[in-house]
Amino acid sequence: MSEALTPETPEAVLDEAADEAGEEEPIKQRKNGLYPGVSDELAESMKSGWADTELRGLAPIAQAEHTAARRAALSARFPGERLVIPAGNLKTRSNDTEYPFRASVEYAYLTGNLTEDGVLVLEPAAEGHKATIYLLPRSNRENGEFWLSGQGELWVGRRHSLAEAEQLYGIPASDVRELPAALKEATGPVRVVRGYDASIEAALTDKVTREHDDELRVFLSEARLVKDAFEAGELQKAVDSTVRGFEDVVKVLDKAEATSERFIEGTFFLRARVEGNDIGYGSICASGPHACTLHWVRNDGPVRSGDLLLLDAGVETHTLYTADVTRTLPVNGTYTEIQKKIYDAVYDAQEAGIAAVKPGAKYRDFHDAAQHVLAERLVEWGLLEGPVERVLELGLQRRWTLHGTGHMLGMDVHDCAAARTETYVEGTLEPGMCLTVEPGLYFQADDLTVPEEYRGIGVRIEDDLLVTEDGNRNLSAGLPRRSDEVEAWMASLKG
Repeated sequence: MSEALTPETPEAVLDEAADEAGEEEPIKQRKNGLYPGVSDELAESMKSGWADTELRGLAPIAQAEHTAARRAALSARFPGERLVIPAGNLKTRSNDTEYPFRASVEYAYLTGNLTEDGVLVLEPAAEGHKATIYLLPRSNRENGEFWLSGQGELWVGRRHSLAEAEQLYGIPASDVRELPAALKEATGPVRVVRGYDASIEAALTDKVTREHDDELRVFLSEARLVKDAFEAGELQKAVDSTVRGFEDVVKVLDKAEATSERFIEGTFFLRARVEGNDIGYGSICASGPHACTLHWVRNDGPVRSGDLLLLDAGVETHTLYTADVTRTLPVNGTYTEIQKKIYDAVYDAQEAGIAAVKPGAKYRDFHDAAQHVLAERLVEWGLLEGPVERVLELGLQRRWTLHGTGHMLGMDVHDCAAARTETYVEGTLEPGMCLTVEPGLYFQADDLTVPEEYRGIGVRIEDDLLVTEDGNRNLSAGLPRRSDEVEAWMASLKG
């Protein structure tokens, strides 16, 4: 990584930059650098000789119509109140390097913009609200920001101008650096989505209450429970790329055996970065007994023939919608008798869960259906004493099933998490909802309550279901689930 030029900026240039940008702080300097300063001649040279790169006649982003409808619904819910939704800021990874930026879900959902420091503000108007998207404008060439600042365009890439942003997002755009001062002077009721931008929250500190702000977050979470047509299409894209990522992994299992689980992680990550924005969450590449650790993301263990590989991974699209799919695969392509016995029980439980996903059903129905099957099998195998109803009432199956059977899916892998319990877990399924169905059985390597042959085996099967008018559509049906089909699929890929 090249060394930023900021430490060598002369005080005159820094002061000019601060004045022109309306900022109190000058361009940040790095302590140790190889150039002692910037000559007046160089500073002057860098101001001129640049072509006009303004983009004109830009088409709106694909979801602009949908984001406008979402803002209208938000406006109708909170009439007469100023609503502030930040994208968030860069987070430091170490010293002067940052983590890759990911915009807050609330902001991205309402704007389609994914850049750091952005803020959407809905100002009360005579009818509804006036929306403004506040963004960083293009780097200033007159004061040297574009090449002297560590976040200047010559260091991190070109930003859209405010005029370009207006064309893309269909929202009037303004300079975000002016927003904190404006918010400090604001009057009337204000709500802000907390936790993303400290400077925005500081400007509103005497104007907002956590109770009202929580109501805003809850509304935006519940608004995402039912996906529109654009969102359903993006989720299908995410799943399709994920299917190809799973195929990639199967083709290189021999290389994973020669190295570690990290070869699997890296293989899937390549597909995610080539076809999408990123992975939607840390990939779980759990081989052998690691499959019994629900969120095994260290991915540093061995991959051995004869073991199972539990791969739980999802591609995130460029619009931030993620898949969430799990398959439990025999590393050598063939399940052992005990592995197949456990796998088939989980498959049967998932089949029961999927059948329960339909409009009008209670959200809990798919979970209850899957858990009933698993409890039956645990009683049949002599691991629990029946009857099954007693086992379920006491939750005794949870020693080996551990987690719930699914969750909502969308721009977050566990989407709509702030929704009220009565509208989510206690709610009713509607067309357009997207959720996972993912039962599992996990027999820990040190569990002395089960026969030794069970120990160290973990199985989960997970698919992404879109509720339709007449039932559901399995978005991840492109990956086989039945044990014999999995073996045939793996053989075809390896062959």
